[in-house]
Amino acid sequence: MTGRALDSEVEAFLAGLARTASPATVGAYRRDLEALAAFLEAEAIDDWSALDAALLRRFLGSERMRGQAPRSLARRRAAISGFARHLVAAGRLRHNPVPLVRTPRQPRHLPHPLDVDQLARFLDTPHDDSPLARRDQAMLELFYSSGLRLAELAALDLGDLQPQRVRVLGKGGKPRQVPVGRRARQALDAWRAVRGQLADRDTPALFVGVRGARLGHRAIQKRLAELARARGLAEHLHPHRLRHSFASHLLESSQDLRAVQELLGHADLATTQVYTRLDWQHLAASYDAAHPRARRRADDAGEPS
Repeated sequence: MTGRALDSEVEAFLAGLARTASPATVGAYRRDLEALAAFLEAEAIDDWSALDAALLRRFLGSERMRGQAPRSLARRRAAISGFARHLVAAGRLRHNPVPLVRTPRQPRHLPHPLDVDQLARFLDTPHDDSPLARRDQAMLELFYSSGLRLAELAALDLGDLQPQRVRVLGKGGKPRQVPVGRRARQALDAWRAVRGQLADRDTPALFVGVRGARLGHRAIQKRLAELARARGLAEHLHPHRLRHSFASHLLESSQDLRAVQELLGHADLATTQVYTRLDWQHLAASYDAAHPRARRRADDAGEPS
């Protein structure tokens, strides 16, 4: 079997993955599996049946030596695991060896939401009411109102909007419906009133660019960064930060972790629980600042404990 045959198996797997996963995920998995195929060729291995735990440990070890971060190694492992399941189903591999292989523990990074008042001032900043400004405001309000991922917002069509909710297709092709708040509905109505001035006649996309076609992921990210600078937001703004802010602010108010999980489209409650830790940090900081028995006066510094 040749390296080309190795690649053909990867292409077959990616073709199936593309039916349920986002283009970004498919692209990332492609890079991961191409790296594995290149490693196998360098090892003079030309058949996927040779894939075992020892070989995978050598591959991931070599990737770590090349400077791959723990997060990248974990994604490599996930891509290979999905591909190995494909090989097992196709009769090309006896079993999936990936569960026997560990990757370095990833550092836990808490989300960094924006302050409620800071975000309100940012969203309420007046704009010039042009079609592009209305579009941008609608995107901002919808990100924060409904906690959408970047890929979910970019994929929205006009038909996905309902009077008080929006239908999205989440990770793994899992559909869900999320509420749309009053301010977001107002911004969407204002955008839809002028959308026809930009959109191609046949495009169903909710958000379009100046050329009339669906607005891409990078274009949305760029617009959010530009709006943050133009409106004087001191911190970097990206779509996932608005999603973090949505989840954190909602959990602070409702304390309903299950509801936040459903709204975010998390398959595992543990993924949502990161916001519980964030909320605890917020509460602890408020306690330290406000409780009379938690604070230390400057003139107490020299008192014996």
